[in-house]
Order: sequence, then structure tokens, then C-alpha cells
Amino acid sequence: MHNVWGCFLFKRITALTQAQVDLVVSEGSIAVDATAGNGYDTLYLAEKVGNSGHVYSFDIQEEALHKTGELLREKGLSARVSLIPDSHVNMSEYLTEKVSVIMYNLGYLPGGNQEVTTTARVTLESVEKSLTLLNPGGIITIVVYPGHPEGEREKETLMAYCNRQNSAETAILHTHLLNQKGFPPELIIIQKAC
Repeated sequence: MHNVWGCFLFKRITALTQAQVDLVVSEGSIAVDATAGNGYDTLYLAEKVGNSGHVYSFDIQEEALHKTGELLREKGLSARVSLIPDSHVNMSEYLTEKVSVIMYNLGYLPGGNQEVTTTARVTLESVEKSLTLLNPGGIITIVVYPGHPEGEREKETLMAYCNRQNSAETAILHTHLLNQKGFPPELIIIQKAC
């Protein structure tokens, strides 16, 4: 029997996240990368939405937006993306239409200043606002990194928030690797009711 995940493919939380995003994003979709970072989620979304869709990519760090912009230029996909030098908590100020997906990859910029990190308070406020931006059936994906103090606070805050949500309005999935040592990233997916 063929293993659809490949040989431990699900150990890569990004692959698992993208498998879920693939279910709701297609040519013409509007998508958001709430935390541009090194640009890989933005690039993935830009490829998925095609020429008739659009991606809004947010980051407070100029370095992150610069790296993301370079990656998009290399792939010829810059026209599909708006790079926005602002916090994800303000995304509703930039969006005029409903979106299919909002992706968060929390923590600090890999290879950047580890003192600059997403925070539990801002992330929670952003996620709360994000639900109003989704199309019916749209999803929010949140990759959480509990291996540093603020990441652990983010996880605890988000888990408490998710546990309070009305199951008639959202479906929420939490995935983590039980047998991996240390503090592997965890995935939370929130889907808005259709």
C-alpha cells in the first residue's frame, strides 16, 4: 500500500501545513502570509494563487521583506504579492476582500535577531481579527514554536483561545509530534464554518 505521506514526510510541519492549504487555495484565491520571514510561505502561496489571485505578505522586519522580495523576483512572481511593512495585527487595514487562507509561522526570523519575535498578545489579537477576514470554509494555519519562552506563551494563549471557540462557527485542529525530542513546532488550524 502506498504511503501518501512518504517516508516520515509529516515530520516536516510545513509539508503538513501546505497539504491543508492545498484544500482551500487555488487559481484566483486571495491569501495572506501574516509573517513573511524568509519568504517561503509567501512564495508557496504566490505559486498557488496563480496570475488571477493575490497574496498579502506582512512583516515588521525590513530584512524579512527584503529576503521575501528577492525570492519572489528570482521566481518571477513579484506581481502576485503585496509586501507590507506592518504587523499582522493590522492586516484588516490593507485587505478589501475576503481571503481563503491566512498563514502564520510564529517566532523569530530564522538567521535573524532572535530578540525580535512574535508575541502572545499581538498574535492573539491578530488571530481574533483574522477570523472576520476569512471566506466561509477558509482556514488559518498557525505554526507555533514552544521551544523558547515567548513561543511557549504563544502556544498557551492560543490553546486557551481555541478551547473557548464555538464549534458551530469554527473547527480547530491541533497537531504535534509526540515522539520527537525537544520542542518541535506544532500546528493549529482554524477553519471558519461554511
